Amino acid sequence: MSGVLRDARRIVVKVGSSLVTNEGRGVDAEAIGNWCRQLAALTQQGREVVMVSSGAIAEGMKRLGWSSRPKEVHELQAAAAVGQMGLAQMYESKLREQGLGSAQVLLTHADLADRERYLNARSTLLTLLQHRVLPVINENDTVVNDEIKFGDNDTLGALVANLVEADALVILTDQKGLYSADPRKDPDARFIDEAIAGTPELEAMAGGAGSSIGRGGMITKILAAKRAAGSGASTVIAWGREPDVLLRLAAGESIGTALLASTAKQAARKQWMLDHLQMRGAVVVDAGAALKLREEGKSLLPIGVIEVLGEFHRGDVIAVRDPAGAELGRGLCNYSSAEARLIARKPSFEIGGVLGYAAEPELIHRDNLVLR
Repeated sequence: MSGVLRDARRIVVKVGSSLVTNEGRGVDAEAIGNWCRQLAALTQQGREVVMVSSGAIAEGMKRLGWSSRPKEVHELQAAAAVGQMGLAQMYESKLREQGLGSAQVLLTHADLADRERYLNARSTLLTLLQHRVLPVINENDTVVNDEIKFGDNDTLGALVANLVEADALVILTDQKGLYSADPRKDPDARFIDEAIAGTPELEAMAGGAGSSIGRGGMITKILAAKRAAGSGASTVIAWGREPDVLLRLAAGESIGTALLASTAKQAARKQWMLDHLQMRGAVVVDAGAALKLREEGKSLLPIGVIEVLGEFHRGDVIAVRDPAGAELGRGLCNYSSAEARLIARKPSFEIGGVLGYAAEPELIHRDNLVLR
């Protein structure tokens, strides 16, 4: 099996409810402490890690004395609100013991579907990682009905992997990995060591949920791996109780099922931007900026922009053109067209004075820019 994590610099780790809450009996301090120890060791290796953790509703049920998962949305939301306190407190305590800062980030699928909120969430998470703070992410179940009724953190883990451009997604679950059939029912079920993410056969193999506490079965993990592969991240599905599972995966050991992305991370991102057939606008840059973009791989700063064309929003993909009108490339713009017109030809330190706020010093960051 390929060592998916061996060369991965940025990793998203998702843990399921049954693992975090000891099969629903409240937050499992020992298990979370064990993962936090491994997460700290990964950061010591120079890796960046984001945690996507289920368990808020299960912890809230325990704190409220409920033995079965309620069906009413307002009761689920109440359980999530109560449970988030315990879950965040446990992660904060255990990560602090390892010398790591932590941050709770509550997201919804809507946050990642909206262009501006997507960029805001991305900027926040990347800033936290730069400051060696480990983000612990959960869906904002307290306020969003659809996420509780239909959502799952496997999907959220994949969306976060896309958001931060992770190299790998690790889904820790209460199963060893993917089998060709349900091993509890079929004695001939074959374990899948490795496959290409997104192949139709994988979805056919996936069964239902194996736990009464969690919401996502193996099919959600297969689909999450497919989604993560869209941005070039490979996925490992492994048993969360496996000793030192994250450290052993990072060392290249074969554990669980590896679902490999068929496209490299940079190639996937580049193709996504280049596939935008209709763009809302463009900016024309001066010769000096064009040279820096083309020859030095720099970000596009407002001072290099001489004209803003069309109407676009923060987070839209726009074209970047040289003084002759030829397309140099395209990228995600940090400002709307109206804002870009106000800050064009101005140094970055003046952005705050002109707009009243400064989202980013760059109009388009080099990580969000693809050159032709």
